[in-house]
Amino acid sequence: MTFSSTGSVRTPVLDVAYEYTGEPGGVPVVLLHGFPYDVRAFDDAAAVLADRGAFVLAPYLRGFGPTRFRDATTPRSGQQAALAQDLLDFLDALGLDDAVLAGYDWGGRAACLVAALRPGRARGLVTVDGYNVQDIAASGEPAPPDVERTFWYQYYFHSERGRRGLECNREELCELLWRTWSPTWAGASGAFPASAPSLHNPDFVDVVIHSYRHRYGLAEGDPRYQELEDLIAARPPIPVPTVVLESGADGVGGPLDPQEREHFTGAYEHRLLPGIGHNAPQEAPEAFADAVLSLL
Repeated sequence: MTFSSTGSVRTPVLDVAYEYTGEPGGVPVVLLHGFPYDVRAFDDAAAVLADRGAFVLAPYLRGFGPTRFRDATTPRSGQQAALAQDLLDFLDALGLDDAVLAGYDWGGRAACLVAALRPGRARGLVTVDGYNVQDIAASGEPAPPDVERTFWYQYYFHSERGRRGLECNREELCELLWRTWSPTWAGASGAFPASAPSLHNPDFVDVVIHSYRHRYGLAEGDPRYQELEDLIAARPPIPVPTVVLESGADGVGGPLDPQEREHFTGAYEHRLLPGIGHNAPQEAPEAFADAVLSLL
């Protein structure tokens, strides 16, 4: 573990736990993990960034690690607008006017949404997943069969059997996802135990299940985020300087759609990571850090 310190900040909904390293006077960089990962994905990349003068912060997303909901009655939503608002609230709580935002999977989605909807808060964006914004209105349209089969876990989570499977077998299931999503990463199984404790957050199952049902229109969202969801539904462009990292050996979702390029209206660079799977920051930390450094 290369983060030097841990902290927690209170937002309107969460007590957000985070780890950080580097000089507070440096350019702030917020690193955002995905499902079913945690901040350990950034240990090596954070060290590189801190050595180059950045102030690096990595929050645990809602439902992961030590992050907790403040109120037992708050819906355990995993919808994309909630993740975006959490990121904005995190920046506000730390008094950060803006930051370079970098993430993948769920975290990349939060970063993309903040860069699109509140571009003044993003000095730059690194997104491993391209324009990582869910098009819920079109969620009923099938993908090609070879892509559809990689989404088996999402359809599993639509059922109560899947919920029970995640509850009862969360480590076995999530370690399987690590391995199959990063088929060329020989170290996946060895790295998984360091992140596994974060999957035992008491809200993990509820947040994950809601996320994979809401994105298909199978669950209602938390009303507090409806205004943001309405803005997201318009598929807003991202005007901030962006580096898109494409994993060349990603085991879920298939290659990026070239038409996504039209969603980026600012300075843009696409970098292919040959032989790298879904967990790009942990599999290719130097390439990930280099993308962030290009925006400092």
